[in-house]
Amino acid sequence: MSTELRNLKGTFDFMPEEQRLRNEIIEGLKSVFEIYGYQPLETPTICYFDILSSKYAGGAEILKEVYRFQDQGQRDIGLRYDLTIPFARVIGMNPQMRLPFKRYEIGKVFRDGPVKAGRNREFIQCDVDMVGVKSILAEAELMIMSYEVFKKLGLEVEVLYNNRKLLSGIISAIGIAESQEATTMLSLDKVEKIGEGGVRTELEEKGVEAALIDRLFELLNLKGEELLNYLKENPLNAMVQQGIKELEELQAYLAAADIQDIYVFSPWLSRGLEIYTGTVFEVFLKDRSLSCSIGAGGRYDKIIGSFIDKGEEYPAVGITFGLDVIYSALVNKGATTSKPPAQVYIIPLGRPLEALKLVTELRRKGIAVDMEMQGRRVGKSMAYASRLGIPYVIVLGDNEVSEGSVSIRNMNNGSEINASMAEAYKYFLY
Repeated sequence: MSTELRNLKGTFDFMPEEQRLRNEIIEGLKSVFEIYGYQPLETPTICYFDILSSKYAGGAEILKEVYRFQDQGQRDIGLRYDLTIPFARVIGMNPQMRLPFKRYEIGKVFRDGPVKAGRNREFIQCDVDMVGVKSILAEAELMIMSYEVFKKLGLEVEVLYNNRKLLSGIISAIGIAESQEATTMLSLDKVEKIGEGGVRTELEEKGVEAALIDRLFELLNLKGEELLNYLKENPLNAMVQQGIKELEELQAYLAAADIQDIYVFSPWLSRGLEIYTGTVFEVFLKDRSLSCSIGAGGRYDKIIGSFIDKGEEYPAVGITFGLDVIYSALVNKGATTSKPPAQVYIIPLGRPLEALKLVTELRRKGIAVDMEMQGRRVGKSMAYASRLGIPYVIVLGDNEVSEGSVSIRNMNNGSEINASMAEAYKYFLY
């Protein structure tokens, strides 16, 4: 019985022209990350399950989607579902690390959850985190960075933001039980996906009283500054007051960077995961052509200290950019890679040794070169180079070798120039 060749649902092969565009996205992200002083870090994709399932980690919802198995030593293992928990583990294992520490990591993560547009089982996250800074300046830096990232990628975005202290204080003040706070936040966070009607239905199914839901919606539907002004005039509790203070400080920083226009205060937002302790934010395409967020982050001050368990506090802020959803957004806009697989294609006509020598010399000077190796005729080789978008072709035969020169054909306009074999490389240095 033959094996059916297929991919697991929610996983994909990316062919060269697709992967080159993805690589360009990654390089663009890295360039912005490093301008902001973040250093590269890499962590394993396989982890001890007890770390992934720590009560300080992602919470019950995310654990439903963890790929879990035992290795040959009967150890309980899981595939990482994000890059935050491995990062927290690294800090916890290296308490001598000098703080603040700023890192970025780009790598695969895995979730055994529902597959839909922008949500796969295997995908790449691009994370940036800062640990050791209590100031709201840390959140401001990452939010400003998100603006720069999407500006560089040519995507118009809108960033929704909130403070979980504010939302937690409101939920508590209207009388929802503490035991229902986390699940209430989880439902409120879905307003972008299922609307207010869907959120209301979900809260009712969770046992939240209708009168409390009405009061909650009444407050959360106040527009932006209207809600904050109301809460300042009617302070519900200390948690709400702290949330307002942090929000106003963040807003001042965003205004100072002159990018406040793309940031929208959304009191519904909580980011779902229980690890977040303060500021939270999500990035959406402005036209909402993709319903899911293309970046998200927030403050998580408790998780790293919990791994060390020595009573020390490790304030931290992070943001993640989803490569797959960014890629989808760019493809939907018609984006393609501008980079061919090689800059030069060399066709040897009976002179493979000399052709290989020229190829090697050009490559050693940093020029991307490919070479015809199948003995095809010039016409077919030219057509092959044209299909791949290679901009220049050199045909190398007896005449060229004897004269020590080459003819360089521009495949875009058909023009040709002659150059000595020793100096040909200069033509491609631009």
